Amino acid sequence: MKVNDARKRAMGRKVIKALGEEPRGKIVALLGLAFKPNTDDMRDAPSLSIVQALEDAGVKVRGYDPESMEQARSLMPDVAFCAGPYAAAQDADAVVLVTEWDALRALDLDRLAASMRGKVFVDLRNIYPPEEVEAAGLAWYGIGRPPRPSQGDRA
Repeated sequence: MKVNDARKRAMGRKVIKALGEEPRGKIVALLGLAFKPNTDDMRDAPSLSIVQALEDAGVKVRGYDPESMEQARSLMPDVAFCAGPYAAAQDADAVVLVTEWDALRALDLDRLAASMRGKVFVDLRNIYPPEEVEAAGLAWYGIGRPPRPSQGDRA
């Protein structure tokens, strides 16, 4: 359990680092809030730790999940819940893919990038090939892979 908790906190730090020098006041869209896809279970969901880390850093958080938003509302009272992934990404500085729902495996990355203010895409499930994300004009950050050359020392 300690290892899992540390990993969840590390995910939050990774997102904050990807935001750059001053995260305060930035907007992050979290896509996938449930513990795992195809459930509304929020127990031990990584999104809870990520939201806490982001809010502690002064980041405004938006969230979307196909099933768990009703359960998440009471656990994440300061998160703005959105009707879909593109609504969550609108004018966001970063999008973070947290849970690997099928609906989130087929995002139109060009549409996503066009709606965002910033260009940070943090794929905590390594679903999207970095080259595909970067072709849409987004900076890709993943887990367990070396930083991309375009990221410098931020990830």
